[in-house]
Order: sequence, then C-alpha cells, then structure tokens
Amino acid sequence: MEPDLFTAAAEERQEKDPSSSPLAVRMRPRTLDEVVGQQHLLKPGSPLRRLVGESGGPAGPSSVILWGPPGTGKTTLAYVVSRATDKRFVELSAITAGVKEVRAVIEGARRAAGGFGKETVLFLDEIHRFSKAQQDSLLPAVENRWVTLIAATTENPYFSVISPLLSRSLLLTLESLTDDDLKGLLRRALGEERGLGGAVVLPGDAEAHLLRVAGGDARRALTALEAAAGAALDKGEKEISLTTLEETVDRAAVKYDRDGDQHYDVASALIKSIRGSDVDAALHYLARMIEAGEDPRFIARRLMISASEDIGLADPTALPTAVAAAQAVAMIGFPEAALTLSHATIALALAPKSNTATTAIGAALADVRAGLAGPVPAHLRDGHYKGAAKLGHAQGYVYPHDVPGGIAAQQYAPDAVHGKRYYEPTRYGAEARYADVVERVRERLGRPGSPGD
Repeated sequence: MEPDLFTAAAEERQEKDPSSSPLAVRMRPRTLDEVVGQQHLLKPGSPLRRLVGESGGPAGPSSVILWGPPGTGKTTLAYVVSRATDKRFVELSAITAGVKEVRAVIEGARRAAGGFGKETVLFLDEIHRFSKAQQDSLLPAVENRWVTLIAATTENPYFSVISPLLSRSLLLTLESLTDDDLKGLLRRALGEERGLGGAVVLPGDAEAHLLRVAGGDARRALTALEAAAGAALDKGEKEISLTTLEETVDRAAVKYDRDGDQHYDVASALIKSIRGSDVDAALHYLARMIEAGEDPRFIARRLMISASEDIGLADPTALPTAVAAAQAVAMIGFPEAALTLSHATIALALAPKSNTATTAIGAALADVRAGLAGPVPAHLRDGHYKGAAKLGHAQGYVYPHDVPGGIAAQQYAPDAVHGKRYYEPTRYGAEARYADVVERVRERLGRPGSPGD
C-alpha cells in the first residue's frame, strides 16, 4: 500500500464518527476558499491554484516548497490539494522516510504516468530533515516532472534545502496567522457540525486568552479549544469560562491589552524597574509582556532606548548589548527570543546608571531652540574649495594631531554658547573615568568653570 497520509479508510471512519478525529483534523479546509490566512498565496493563477487544477494551459503546475512557522497551514494546503485534485497523491515524512522510500515513490509515479497517464503529487513533510543525498534523490523526478513536489519546512530553506532543488521549485512563504484569522476559525469550529456543533460558547475574555495561548498557531488554538470544551461539558456547563480555559491549558490569563493602557503601563514599569536597578521587578514585567504575546521587537526597542537614556557611559557595553539583543530577536523570534530579552534586561538592570547622555543633549537642544546658535567660527569652516581662503575660512585652525597631547586650545563652539557645559558626568561606574577626562580636557581648552558658565 502506498504511504498515503489521507487514506480513504480514515476519511470513511471520520464521516461515520466525526468525534473520533481531533478537532484540528475535522476543521481542516476542504477547498482553498476555506483556508484561513495566506491569501497572498491563493490568488487566481497562483501555484497552489494550479496544483488543484483551477488553471489550465500548456504550462504545468510547478513544484513548491512551503516555508512557515508551525500551525500556519502547510499540511492543510497539502490536504486540500489531495482532496481537490484528480492526481495521484502520495505523502512521505522526512522523519521516517529515506532514499529507498523516495525511489519507490518515483518509480510508482513513472509507472502511473506511463500506464494510466496519471500525474503524481508528492507531499514531503519536514524536508529540512532530509540529508543532502536524500534531497539529491528527488532531483530527477522534480526536473522531469515525474512528480510534482509539495515540500513543507519550518526551517529557512536557503540553509536547509539544497540549491538545485530550490532552483527547480517555487518557494512560498507562509505567514503567522493573525488574531482575526484565528477568531474566524474558532467561531467556525464552535458552530459547524463537523466541529463542536454549538455545544458550547466561548465568551470574549476566554477567546482573548485563547488567542494569546495560540500564538498564531491554528492547530494549537483548535487543540486548546477542544480540551476546554470537553472540560466545560464535563462540568455540565455550556460556556467555556476563563477559569476553565486557564485550568485546561495550564496558563493563567494575563491582563494585558496590546493596543491599550496595559501595553504602555507594563512597558513603562519595565523601563522604570530597570532604571531603579530592581532586576526582579524588571523580569516580572518582561515576563508579563512575553506571556501576553507582545511583539518582541517592541520590547527590544524599549531596551535600546533605556541603554542610552538611563545607563549611557556609566556602562558603555549597555547599548551594544541592547542592540545585539534587538538583532538576535529579529532573527530568532519567540520562544527563544525570551532568553535574549532576559539576558539584556538583567544586564541593563544591574548596570551602573547615568542619565547624562539624556540631560546633555536636552540642554544643547534647548539652547539651539532658543536661538543660541550663531555662526560657526571662521577657523572651523570648510576650507577645501577654491576661494575659501579669501573668505578667511579654515585660517588659523590648529590641527590637534600636531600638538602634544592631541588637544588644541582653540575655540570650537559659536560665540553664543562658548563656555557652555552640557555634559556633566557622574562618578558612577565607567563614567567616573570620563569625569576625570572631561575636566582635564576642558582645562587644556582653557575652559574651566562651573556648569552653565
């Protein structure tokens, strides 16, 4: 018997007893029009539409590689193709299959094409688990179109799929499902007969928590809904309460509105806890934001701001740490990004604090906005163009590298702010060194004095 994931026996059993299959299986779309999300891949004439025979013409359907996070519909799309097409459909999993199984499928495809004129669609799940040699075994079949390949992967195919196979296939990128996508799916599952058939209702607070738990994963959302519905019915309740849902998924609901006050209040508390050096409070607020499904890039941006606003030169490594965290978060995403954000939050909370970078630029901006600017001193102006010398530009400029100590005592600021002291370093952490340096430099420049002089 061919290794077919969607066997007729399983479908017949499901039709007779729908509850024998998980809710996520029962709610699989039967046509491309029922697919939730991924509308950018389902336009008329798209490769997936051609695979199900919705577009004719002399050009045959292309092999495709479906790349996306778990629960975004890769297996679902293959299932839809298997139901909608009259082609021979075969499924393999790279977890259990090897070169022998691949060759058997290819040989069967050649026989089916030669003997019955039947085309074969091969769905290969987890293709990134195939070795280079195993992927190489697919090349002749894909190139000669003995099979039309649908390969699925959660890993970056540019790293996990060999170049020759990529060049012979179309790469289709699936996106994480939005809350609106999942809402529509959950409501269909609650109401349709193949789903829960109206046996339970899901109030708004429980729905919001379920969406956070799902994290854009349709399979996770439906699995949690089915478990919560079973728990509610066992209690004799028609409504899935927030309490029941929390007990079922073993995760407490976090009071957090990503578009409202909680979003800004918790973010503010995170930054103020870092500023106050309370690492434990900072980690608490970070955890609340992560658990509520906050965008990790938003958190990383706030940490970068904190590194300059509240730490600055007291720890010059703070900003590079925050920037590196932001770059890592953009590359890896949740759940692993939680480790990177924790790393940066702890480092920033425990770093010595200084807001002098904030106050220095604030004072300088205030003077500029008040009109204290004035012309650039003539000896600092650009003297590279013809005629600059006649205007007195760059005349009398002392090149610092030509004097002992590398500090030339000459006027740099405009007359309006000459002698102003914007940067007043603290004696905290590494900034103590800058405090000593800036005093020596100002003396060499002939500008000793008190702040504001």
